[in-house]
Amino acid sequence: MLSNETIFFLAFAAFVLFIMALDLGAFSKRKSHVVEFKEAAIWSAIWVALSVAFYFFLKNFGYLVHGISDMARLQEVRERYADHVELIPGNFAASLTLFQNNMALEYITGYLVEYSLSADNIFVFILIFSSFGVRERFYKKILVWGILGAIVLRFVFIFVGSALIQRFEWVMYLFGAFLIYTGIQLFAQKEDDEKIEPSRHPVVRFASKYLNVYHRNVTDNFFVRRKSDHKLFVTPLFIIVIVVAFTDILFAVDSIPAIFSITKDPYIVFFSNVFAIMGLRSMFFFLSSIMSQFRFLKIGLAALLTFIGAKMLAEHWLEGVGFKPVYSLYVIVMILSVSILASWLIPEKSPDPERQKEDVGKV
Repeated sequence: MLSNETIFFLAFAAFVLFIMALDLGAFSKRKSHVVEFKEAAIWSAIWVALSVAFYFFLKNFGYLVHGISDMARLQEVRERYADHVELIPGNFAASLTLFQNNMALEYITGYLVEYSLSADNIFVFILIFSSFGVRERFYKKILVWGILGAIVLRFVFIFVGSALIQRFEWVMYLFGAFLIYTGIQLFAQKEDDEKIEPSRHPVVRFASKYLNVYHRNVTDNFFVRRKSDHKLFVTPLFIIVIVVAFTDILFAVDSIPAIFSITKDPYIVFFSNVFAIMGLRSMFFFLSSIMSQFRFLKIGLAALLTFIGAKMLAEHWLEGVGFKPVYSLYVIVMILSVSILASWLIPEKSPDPERQKEDVGKV
């Protein structure tokens, strides 16, 4: 018999797949097309609205996620995922309200962390599409299927990570140290380091070695069967989908440990991940043209990772001094706000024409 958690998870997955199908146009005859600003804005608003609505759902009906029907079950779930929540002995209704409020707070904080860290994906997706010479009308289809594959892999990472944390508490310190290292690396990273050579990409090399790759796209299909011998081939479009999924998994290596500093509940981690990366996929189409204006965002993300890593290392000390989960939300919002405001208020200096002439003369 399926558990309440499994039933809720399957219902959530079915709902997300249905919305994704609507977004992709699976129920219409519309083929791959260039996504205009208006369409991108509408779908971004839909995903953000769904994400916020899910916050209120958890706040009022969070008990459905873990099938909490009495005080004994509430205490069991609380000890497993949220031992910092103080329950009220003998008052199940008030205790459940406290627990659900905590679930909602952890979800929205995790969603914000995932959304901000995933913003860096936009830069990489632009690099992938430009490096591989992808036509703009294929962007949406590639991102939908690429990120769908990434969601499946993230699901595995999240629940394996949760099992490790529950069994080996020291894993949290390992995650914390890794996040601080990643934050420092991101801060020191130069733009020149962000280049993609399609022929040298590990996914392309693997596909060229083990798969039958067609040398050109056939309409917007991922697979094609050769008429002469009926041999099945994958198209370059399919290879790029794998590249996108592979790239998102690399980003998940730091984003998933980051959210485990906020909640130990793997279901909350997964829900926030899904809404964040699906919303960001829609936002790609109108943010990609203005992302270059947020020149301090990468510094903000580096500071964000460093803060979260430090919080994981000092978790027990912070609990002792009364550091509440909502404080993390305040710090995260402050870091992101400062980096975005600084990008707007401190414009990048234009190169000195005289200096450029001197440099040209030296060449």
